[in-house]
Amino acid sequence: MSPSQTASTSRTVDGDCVAGDPLAILLLGPTGSGKTSLSLALGERFAGEIVSCDSVAVYRGMDLGSAKPSREEQARLPHHLIDVTDPDQPFTAGEYSRQARAAMQEIASRGHLPIVTGGTGLYLRALTLGLFAGPERQDELRERLRRSHLRWGGNWLHRVLRKLDAASAERIHANDIPKLIRAIEICLAHRQTLSSVLEDQENSRDPLTGFRLLRIGLNPPRAALYDRLNRRCAQMFEAGLVDETRALLERFGPVKALDSLGYRQAQGVLREPSSLKAEIQAAQQGHRNYAKRQLTWFRREPEVFWLESFGDQEQTQHAAAGLVERFLTPPAATQ
Repeated sequence: MSPSQTASTSRTVDGDCVAGDPLAILLLGPTGSGKTSLSLALGERFAGEIVSCDSVAVYRGMDLGSAKPSREEQARLPHHLIDVTDPDQPFTAGEYSRQARAAMQEIASRGHLPIVTGGTGLYLRALTLGLFAGPERQDELRERLRRSHLRWGGNWLHRVLRKLDAASAERIHANDIPKLIRAIEICLAHRQTLSSVLEDQENSRDPLTGFRLLRIGLNPPRAALYDRLNRRCAQMFEAGLVDETRALLERFGPVKALDSLGYRQAQGVLREPSSLKAEIQAAQQGHRNYAKRQLTWFRREPEVFWLESFGDQEQTQHAAAGLVERFLTPPAATQ
């Protein structure tokens, strides 16, 4: 398998790196594409440690729905940014960036290879580019918007945003309630559009330095990926996702983290047990849609070496290992 690259091969690492900087791997791809198994294979071969890049895996107790690496998998290599906080505590992309950067520096200081793997695109962007803080949150306004959404339902928030900031409404899905609320909040409370805030953000980033970054992307055939996601989602419910959700609700209440894909549908089963089949189907559809959005997001990442997966796993691992070996030697040392 020869890896294909979406960007020019004239630049092999990020622009501000130094030839002697340590290498870090960014392993990208949609949910269910095989990132965990590949990260473990690379980590065991190259003395690596895993840095999770998943916005649900950071929460303790949210195991089945987040498809965290199993205890056995985590025992094979050191893992970071898994189970770092409780579901009732906010955990932002900015906080992820701070902790992940610190973890990468610690790993490199031990002479090990940081391998960042996961499917949360915003976390990855915060890690590599930094985030602009943006206007201050207005919790009272956000709560009013949430109540209005519950009252009016449907596409009410999206219609409001379309009137206030049509450009942002084009980018934000009508079902992405948190992003819709944030965009409307910025318009009403700060008299700015989200588009203008994002422009400021582009000019105020704090990019990651001190590492040469190798981005490896997994791009499985769509039909095979969807079939795997359907089976994996059903297995989550069979393994006890509803019971896990019940225990989390009893301990923490209906916190925002439990609105995540899978947990949302499990709560539907708790409300109406006869809806199990329909909620599993809804979760399967949600995972397929999420995988499609992830691929769209990661296609915008620079200089990704895309590998097919779900074929010969050993061949995929061999191709990825070849890339790592090629990049482990700083460019200056090969001249």
